[in-house]
Amino acid sequence: MVKHCLLMLALAGVVTIAPGAFAQANGNNDQSAPAAAPAEHGYGHGGFDPQRRTERLTHRLNLTSEQQGKVLEIFKSAKSQMEAVHSDSSLSQEDRHSKMMEIHKATDEQVRSLLDAEQQKKWDAMRTRQEERMEGHQAPPASSQPQ
Repeated sequence: MVKHCLLMLALAGVVTIAPGAFAQANGNNDQSAPAAAPAEHGYGHGGFDPQRRTERLTHRLNLTSEQQGKVLEIFKSAKSQMEAVHSDSSLSQEDRHSKMMEIHKATDEQVRSLLDAEQQKKWDAMRTRQEERMEGHQAPPASSQPQ
């Protein structure tokens, strides 16, 4: 179930960052190797790659160099926090999922606060599309589980 939660979180980030980035790829994408498809989205088996995720967001939102640096630090911090939660064996699965979602929400809020009005409109549209896509992928509500 932990893998399921991490997969949901990874999917959420992928949808947030680059649902159509490949169709809009430009000529300075030399770092993308065909054999590394999951990493192209900024995600792989080791979680998300803050650098790749920042690059995708830069492309989608036309981030300034100052914004890029700040976004990269936010993503690095989020990755570190998520790794700590993932490795905390004292947490129940539900608590782990809850903390991961809190980190994800806080990360989104921090990134959004760095954006100008036009970028925020694009960001909000990206988030809306992500939420619509994730609606069909969520686990059943806790109330449907036997008590």
